[in-house]
Amino acid sequence: MNSPALQSPSEELKGIRWPVFLVVSSNEGSALTSAYKKPFSKRDPAQVERTNLVNLCKLIVKELIDSSVQYGRMLDSDFVPLQHFFIVLEHALRHGLRPKKGILGPKKELWDLLQTVEKSANEACDITASVRDLPTVRTSLGRARAWIRLALMQKKLADYLKVLIDQRDGVLHEYYEPGALLLCDEAVIVLGLLLGLNVVDCNLCLKEEDLDSQQGVIDFSLYLRTGSNNSMNATSDTVDSSSMTAVLDQKNYVEELNRHLSATITNLQTRLDATTTSNTLMKEELALAKLALAKAQEENTLLKGYVQNERSDSGSQEMEPVNATNHRSSTYMAAEDAIAEVKLLLAEEKNHRLDLEKELELQRNMRAETEVALKLLEKDIHEKQDTIISLRKQLEDIKVINLEMFRKLQECELDLREKGEMVSRLQTKAAHISHILTNLEQCPNPSSPPPTTMTPNANSSTTER
Repeated sequence: MNSPALQSPSEELKGIRWPVFLVVSSNEGSALTSAYKKPFSKRDPAQVERTNLVNLCKLIVKELIDSSVQYGRMLDSDFVPLQHFFIVLEHALRHGLRPKKGILGPKKELWDLLQTVEKSANEACDITASVRDLPTVRTSLGRARAWIRLALMQKKLADYLKVLIDQRDGVLHEYYEPGALLLCDEAVIVLGLLLGLNVVDCNLCLKEEDLDSQQGVIDFSLYLRTGSNNSMNATSDTVDSSSMTAVLDQKNYVEELNRHLSATITNLQTRLDATTTSNTLMKEELALAKLALAKAQEENTLLKGYVQNERSDSGSQEMEPVNATNHRSSTYMAAEDAIAEVKLLLAEEKNHRLDLEKELELQRNMRAETEVALKLLEKDIHEKQDTIISLRKQLEDIKVINLEMFRKLQECELDLREKGEMVSRLQTKAAHISHILTNLEQCPNPSSPPPTTMTPNANSSTTER
C-alpha cells in the first residue's frame, strides 16, 4: 500500500479538478478553436489592453484595501502590491499617449499632462512644486511617478484624475490617441477604484527611490491564488485576528476621543474670544462713564462756588440755584450707580473668563494625555505587529518541521510493514520446516543411521532440506 506522500506526480495530477476551459480533448479543442477564431480576430487590440488593465487594477486595488483594513497598518514603498499598483497605474495613464512628432514637435509626456491639473485644482500646485524641487529626479517620467505617489499620500489621486477626465474633450485629445484608456468609458471604472484607495494610508519616501529607472515586473502569482493557498492564508490569518481587532477598536476609540476633545477646545476658544470682546467693550464703557463722572464733578464744583457767591440774593433767586444743584446731584448719583453696575459686570466677566481659562487648560492637559496614550497605543500596535510577524515565521517553520516528521513517519511505517511481512514469511517457513521434521521423526528410514549417531552436519543438511 502506497502512502499519500509517496504518490507519483502523475497520480497527484489525476486527483486535481481542472477547470472546464483547460480540460479539452483534441476534437473539442479544434471545435473551440474554430468557434473562437473568428471573434478573436475581430476584437480591437486596444479594447483588450484596456480590459486587461482595468481587471488587473481591480485585483491590485482589492489587495491593497484588504491588506490595509485587515492588518490596520500604514503601507510603505516595500509593500509589493503597492509597487504593482504604481506600475499598472502608470501603464493605464500612458495607454494611447501620442508620441513626439519630429525634433521640434510638441512634447507629449505624461508629466506635461499632469502639470495641467494645477490649472483647475489649486491643491495640486503644492505637489507640482514639490516634485520640481526633488534633487533625485531628473527625467520627466520620474517626475510623473513622484507626482502620482504624492497625490496618493494626500488621498487626492481620484480627485485629480477626475479633473483630467473632465477635460476629455479639450486637453486629453491633444495628448492621447482615440482608443486610449482615459478617453473611453473604462476611465470611470479606474476613477472609482482610485476613490476606494482613500481608506489606505501610505508613507512613501521619494528621496530614497530611484524613480528614473525602469520599474519592476508584476508577480501575478499573488493574485491568481488556488483554493489551497486561500485556505492556508485563512488559517494563518485567524491567529492574530482577535488581537488586531481589539487593538483597532482601541485606536478608533482614542481617535474619536481626540476629535471630541479638539471640538471642545475649539468651542471653548470661541467662547473665550467672545468673552474677551465683551470685556473690551465693557472697558470702553467704563472709560466713558469715568469721563462723564469727571465732568459731573467739575460741574458740581462750579455749582458749589456759584451757590456760595449768591447766598445774599433774594429767596426766589436762591431757590433756582438750589433746584439746579439738586438736579446735578441726582445726575451725579445716577452716574455713580451706573459705574457701580459696570464694575460689578466687569468683575463677573473676569471671574467667568478665569473659569473658562481653567477649563481650557484642563482640556489641553486631557488632550496632551490623550496624545501620549495614542503614541503608546501605536507603539504597542507596532510591537504586536512585529510579534505577529515572528509568530508567522515560527508557524511556517513548524509547518516545515511537521511535514518532514510526517514524511519520516511514513517511511518508518513502510519499513515496519516490510519487516513485518518478512517476519511473517520467516515464521511460515519455520512452521513448514518444523512440520517436515515431525514427519521425518514419525516415519524413520530403515537405511538411515540411528538418531544417536547423527552428526551436527547431518542435522544441518536435513534442516536445509
